[in-house]
Amino acid sequence: MVDPTKRFSIEGKSVIVTGASGAMGSEAAKALGAAGANVTLAGTNTAVLEELCALPELIGRSAIVARRPDELVDAEAIVAGAVDAFGGIDGMLVASGMNKVGLITDQSVADWESVMDANVKGSWLMAKAAAPVLIGQGRGGSVVLVSSTRGKLGHPAGYTAYCPSKAAVDLLGKTLAAEWGSHQIRCNVLAPTVFRSELTAWMYADDEKGRATREAMFSRIPLKRFAEPEDFVGALIYLLSDSSSFMTGQVLYLDGGYTAC
Repeated sequence: MVDPTKRFSIEGKSVIVTGASGAMGSEAAKALGAAGANVTLAGTNTAVLEELCALPELIGRSAIVARRPDELVDAEAIVAGAVDAFGGIDGMLVASGMNKVGLITDQSVADWESVMDANVKGSWLMAKAAAPVLIGQGRGGSVVLVSSTRGKLGHPAGYTAYCPSKAAVDLLGKTLAAEWGSHQIRCNVLAPTVFRSELTAWMYADDEKGRATREAMFSRIPLKRFAEPEDFVGALIYLLSDSSSFMTGQVLYLDGGYTAC
């Protein structure tokens, strides 16, 4: 019998990570490098990308494309960078995105559009740029989009841009899975809830605001904790590896049971 753990290997796979200078993207890049993948880091904070490339797990197995997928030319440059560096693409994580909070009575059209562009248009552009390469290679592949539990649930505090944008990412993933299936190219979506990072550090603080936030959130999270980086990267490696070869078009919630309640 073949060792089943080998199906979880991503050793030598060429993987693009957009948003690699952000909290989630950088954690993903480090984990992928440690797992033996060749990683193309795309983002706008060049200093952070260079720091990542200097890490032991990424030395000799990483390339930088200092762009984010704002326009098709950017997405195509990111894909071309991966092909030039590693000869092709086996997987892709689209972790670039943003939010601008504002009640619909206050939020500007420009702010709403910027959230939709970053989250939906950016994902679509990366898929469009990668598709010809993935199809042309003829060896399948795995694309992972990043959504949120807010693609399934509304929010009362000014999320009329963010929630619809993530719902669109969810359906984009399903549609790409349907479109690409005959090419053995899979597309799935990772949808976390609160994820430990510099941006969410205040939620972990031992002060009145932090404690109140955790109490409110944990009342809806059966596991009574927020997501840690390893919760995200474990699921990511599963989706990029052959162990998930029959899984496509799915939204995988990394939420401690939040959406089950």
